[in-house]
Amino acid sequence: MAMNENDSFIREVNEELRSEQMKSIWKRFAPFIVGIAVLIVVGVAGTSLYEWWQVSQSSASGDRYLSALKNSDENRKDEATKELEALTKDGFGAYPVLARMRLATLKAEKGDVAAAVSDFSAIGKDQSVPLAVRNASRLRAGWLLVDTGTYEQVAVEVEELAVPSASVRHSAREVLGLSAWKAGDYAKARDWFQLIVDDTEAPTGAAQRARTMLALITASGKLANG
Repeated sequence: MAMNENDSFIREVNEELRSEQMKSIWKRFAPFIVGIAVLIVVGVAGTSLYEWWQVSQSSASGDRYLSALKNSDENRKDEATKELEALTKDGFGAYPVLARMRLATLKAEKGDVAAAVSDFSAIGKDQSVPLAVRNASRLRAGWLLVDTGTYEQVAVEVEELAVPSASVRHSAREVLGLSAWKAGDYAKARDWFQLIVDDTEAPTGAAQRARTMLALITASGKLANG
């Protein structure tokens, strides 16, 4: 019985000691612990606030971009141009570069193809722009040049995109093939279209168009190399 009382007494003493230790530790480190807790709360709140701000800014830029597109579609080109030019300066996220691309398209629609090609080419060289957008801009410049430029000008814009490792190689080869065909270089056109047909990863539409062009080239009887 005495032994049990002693054990109980010892446990109570140990618990009291642990309690006193925790009180001592809390007194020593309370400011530090509270500070960390405050930083965590502020950090979480700050992150949430920043995310909300990003969504808000992106939504606002998106609304402005859609307004510009609507004005463009409804033939209010001047209003659309002003809205898009403003977006290139103070838009959020991807909207500044989308606005630049749309402005270039408007120039092409107005007949200023040279300016449109220049703008698309500039976007294609801008390293701050995502690669996919740069490639799309270079292809757009190439397509415009098929009708207005030389094969060499088209090649400057898109030939680098026609390599086997490029994800947009099929489109680039199609642009180059059409440009060569338009220039009367049927052998070169045939080579580009054949690359599309031989590529097992070529989209069905691109492969079908390439086969059609190969058939036209063959039927023309104008192949330099027979």
